Amino acid sequence: MRPCNNRLICFVLFLVACSPAVKAQAPASQSQPAPAQQQQPPLTVDHDPIVSPDAADNQPVSPSNPNAGRPAPTVDRGQHGYTFRRDVEEVVLNATVVDDKNHLVNDLAQDDFHVFEDGTPQTITSFQHQDIPVSMGILVDNSGSMRDKRAAVNAAALDLVKASNPEDEAFIVNFSDEAFIDQDFTSDLKKLRDGLAHIDSKGGTALYDAVIASADQLAKSAKRPKQVLLIVTDGEDNASMLNLEQTIRRVQDLQGPVVYSIGLLFGENSGGRETRRAKRALQMLSNETGGIAYFPHSLAEVDQICAEVAHDIRNQYTIGYHSSKPASQGGFRLVKVQANAKGHGKLIVRTRSGYYPKTDGKANTAASGDKTAPKGK
Repeated sequence: MRPCNNRLICFVLFLVACSPAVKAQAPASQSQPAPAQQQQPPLTVDHDPIVSPDAADNQPVSPSNPNAGRPAPTVDRGQHGYTFRRDVEEVVLNATVVDDKNHLVNDLAQDDFHVFEDGTPQTITSFQHQDIPVSMGILVDNSGSMRDKRAAVNAAALDLVKASNPEDEAFIVNFSDEAFIDQDFTSDLKKLRDGLAHIDSKGGTALYDAVIASADQLAKSAKRPKQVLLIVTDGEDNASMLNLEQTIRRVQDLQGPVVYSIGLLFGENSGGRETRRAKRALQMLSNETGGIAYFPHSLAEVDQICAEVAHDIRNQYTIGYHSSKPASQGGFRLVKVQANAKGHGKLIVRTRSGYYPKTDGKANTAASGDKTAPKGK
């Protein structure tokens, strides 16, 4: 019987091996190819399933590109640094606070401040008091009357950079009857020195064109959200295409920089009508943007003034709020900031006088037909 049983078992095994059901369980590599399937993205890449009308939102996010599709932070310095989040609807004010003796006050808290827009109280949504890096434009008069003053002015400007936050970036504009950016944004002191060395003192004074071109340069290329212009000049504007009011309007349209100015208006004609007009212009440019206008009595004072400017910039409060008015309403918004705190007497807050709201993320256009000065040689 043993041989018969062996043949039976062999026959059964043969039938099982030839069965279609068993063939179906064969490995995929030994069977017919599987139907084509849609290729799936790697698990390390996150795709938005709904296409956004904003192209930036449709960019894939991956460990190698974690910020794709997100607004880039305006300031980032790690755990203990500067953490700004981009918010196009937030109005940001850089404010300096002094007491009745004009001493800086640096120990105030958010609750000590009160912000008003067109007389209406606003709710403060962000508050910082840190030495935040800035993007700065240094504008130096290169007209003929500045020939003998440039060496002292250049040295003072470089001392300001040395006294500033080492993470600041600056560019140099030399202006006479035209404005030229002789050094673009850099933190390199040697490059800034070389930019200031482009002295060709001649022609008139196109101060307003230089301010507008520099404000546009900050709006277009600055890496820091906090922005400053320093102007050094010895006379009245006599060569610009725009006037003072149009210049201030353009800076306000851009929600632009704080302007510090140094008027070298001493000398034989210091009491003349042109000097008074020049002083008024510098005061308006500075006051309307939250800066200070200085009028030294000699070149020897310029270096100390530049040190004061650097100290002022590094000790400002940064206050943010969302306007209670919709941006679509347009028009100039008058801003006032007050500060009151125990242990202090009368406090004076210096900040910009107001702003024009941005619509669709863009600044309003200044006066019709406005043009900026050249920005390169």
